[in-house]
Amino acid sequence: MSNLAKAFDHGKAFIPFVTCGDPDMETTAKIVRKMVENGADLIELGIPFSDPTAEGPVIQGADLRALQSGTTTDSVFELVRDLRKDVKIPMLFMTYANVVFSYGCERFCKAAAEVGIDGLILPDVPFEEKADFEPICQKYGIDLVSMIAPTSENRIAMIAKEAKGFLYVVSSLGVTGTRSSITTDLEPLIKVIRENTDIPCAIGFGISNPEQARKMASLSDGAIVGSGIVKIIAANGKDSAEPVGEFVKSMKDAIRDL
Repeated sequence: MSNLAKAFDHGKAFIPFVTCGDPDMETTAKIVRKMVENGADLIELGIPFSDPTAEGPVIQGADLRALQSGTTTDSVFELVRDLRKDVKIPMLFMTYANVVFSYGCERFCKAAAEVGIDGLILPDVPFEEKADFEPICQKYGIDLVSMIAPTSENRIAMIAKEAKGFLYVVSSLGVTGTRSSITTDLEPLIKVIRENTDIPCAIGFGISNPEQARKMASLSDGAIVGSGIVKIIAANGKDSAEPVGEFVKSMKDAIRDL
């Protein structure tokens, strides 16, 4: 079993996202440790990119702040190396194809594996183009996580059959960002996934409060939250670790008994 899939072994998984280097690496390290302390099951670490096409203004702003603070791919690897001294839960990177290409795909995957990364999400790489990355990820024991959106329709079964680690189900159309409500009917989509794979699936995009997290986790195997956390960091800067920890605890508590 892959390390990512193990995150779902203890019931519904809560998966928080943070942009590395926003506002600085020291704060990111504190935030990640506080997330773990408060019940996170898997951490999604964003490597900042200058043109994050899948992101709404909240995470775009985080990427900009992180790049302005001097964050580089190498400094993110160093952050993970430090975190792995005590962080035992699975961690994965979320970034864009260009970041990996410019670093060198083989060099990137090798370095990621060496520091203890378990998976990779590249939201701008469609299923049909994953062959550019997947064999190299596999070589180094990294799961290339597939995304399924409401628009995937007749491709859902195909994507699910080849999925690694877990499936990232995109709750709604458009870019990331908190939403007052998630209106997409995800049940038929989850049903197709269940018919084609036993790999866990978690829902992300737009989940911003415990009620939404509970609803999405009840449909799937877990909830992924990014913009809701990044907003707290934008408001609190270097003092973000405590409020993020409280937020993560409220989300985890909401899905714990499902």
